[in-house]
Amino acid sequence: MNKPTNMTPPDADPKDERSSLLERASGAFGLDKLKPAAVPSRLESDKAKKFAPQRKVADAPAEPPKRRESDFIGQAVASAAPAKEASVRQAREAEVPAVQFKGARQEVSRAYLRDQGLIDPDGGASTLLEEFRIIKRQVLASAKAEGSAISRRVLVCSPLPNEGKTFCAINLALAMAGERDLEVLLVDADFGKPSVMGKLGLEASKGFMDVLADPRAHVEDFVVGTDIPGLWVLTAGERTGRDSEYLSSERTWEVLNRLTRGSRNRIVIFDSPPALAATPAAELAKHAGQALLVARADMTGRVALEDAIDLLSACPDIKLLLNDATFSPSGRKFGSYYGYGE
Repeated sequence: MNKPTNMTPPDADPKDERSSLLERASGAFGLDKLKPAAVPSRLESDKAKKFAPQRKVADAPAEPPKRRESDFIGQAVASAAPAKEASVRQAREAEVPAVQFKGARQEVSRAYLRDQGLIDPDGGASTLLEEFRIIKRQVLASAKAEGSAISRRVLVCSPLPNEGKTFCAINLALAMAGERDLEVLLVDADFGKPSVMGKLGLEASKGFMDVLADPRAHVEDFVVGTDIPGLWVLTAGERTGRDSEYLSSERTWEVLNRLTRGSRNRIVIFDSPPALAATPAAELAKHAGQALLVARADMTGRVALEDAIDLLSACPDIKLLLNDATFSPSGRKFGSYYGYGE
């Protein structure tokens, strides 16, 4: 049996007995010469990103970029651009002298209007008048926003006959004539079956189609005045059988521009033929800035409405008008608030 032997190096220091094994080995075998590898105090940027530990640092709130004075000026100019453009158009129109209507005024029987269910311009507030006040406000707002002569031309149409387009056109004209600073011209453009003059109890005479057929005629000479303040009428004129051809000619632009240029307070309303029954409606849509497409409740079909909208697509602003609706989901009843409910 071997006994453990206490081996002490000959040059060992007695104090090393209190040292650790690693310290004594270092003294015996010269391990003090071994040094740690040199490590740079800072790594290069790419290497630092690779070896650096990921730290979650809260993003500091970004300061809003400082806006220069020119930025505010540019924003103000951009916001004012549409208004400036509209004012320029109005200024150009003001340079053109407005055509004045000087036709003799004819009397419109108020009793005859009431018998046909039309608005009585001398009557008080009623359900019918309030309904058309809403419609005229939408039309006037669109005309004012656009600010052009063509936006003051309003086409009233329907997909098929017997849907109430003439009824709506006359009532809209009567409602608009009630404006204090507005002049309304109602044009009977239903050349196949003109009825505006008859419903107003006025005598028919030469009118719109006669002006288009005669290049020397002045349209203002054919306008008929009424005793309703602000309301003027232009009859359909003599039937030619070539209505669409006349409406598509350059002469139509000349006549309608003569009516609306320089007359910022004049609205022209066209009672046109049904869009799906005669072609003049599509031609008139090219000359109108707004269109009211009349749909009769429980009668006008969706397909007919879609086809009519396609035919009137030359007009940039088409509004749908529901006629002969007897039920209101909200239960509204205009006119009764003033004590004149029908």
